[in-house]
Amino acid sequence: MRVRRLLLGVLGAAAVGLVHAQSSEIRTPLAASSAEDIRPELGALLPQSRLIGKGRLTFWGFQVYDARLWALPSFKPDTLAVQPFALELSYLRAFDSQDVAERSIAEMRRSASISDAQAKAWIDEMMRALPDVKKGDRLMGIHRPGVGAQFFMNGKPTGEIRDAEFSRLFFGIWLSPKTSEPELRAALLAGLG
Repeated sequence: MRVRRLLLGVLGAAAVGLVHAQSSEIRTPLAASSAEDIRPELGALLPQSRLIGKGRLTFWGFQVYDARLWALPSFKPDTLAVQPFALELSYLRAFDSQDVAERSIAEMRRSASISDAQAKAWIDEMMRALPDVKKGDRLMGIHRPGVGAQFFMNGKPTGEIRDAEFSRLFFGIWLSPKTSEPELRAALLAGLG
């Protein structure tokens, strides 16, 4: 049981793209945006958005998820906090929401000092907004500048965290220059060149 929990913890870390780049392999197949890339949840919240980039996270031979970034044509990676965008993870294996939430906080702490009380509050909010995922599930988070983050599972709303600082740090897990996955960040931003 302890070994299984440890393995789930390690995979949970990978679930949100939070492992060190030297131990991960990232494939970065970037293709032109097409009709099949359009997501209904983007329509009302991010009209005119386009697929910026995508990549696959693989950790120790385990395929974890495919990530995609959508943003407006004017998107600039150096001003993430003030721009709307969407990040989607299409899971290739199952993960528990608590493991994902706890590992998210650990990675958010790479960019900022977060008190234990704030971390607990954000973990609780993430567990309400981010459900357990299974292979084939598609989880999308939309960054709403000055407001927070809104989440969708397989196109249906699952919750919202109305905290701009949370949203900035959460999406920074993938998009900040301080990310633990610089190759995945590069793949997500590849369409900007």
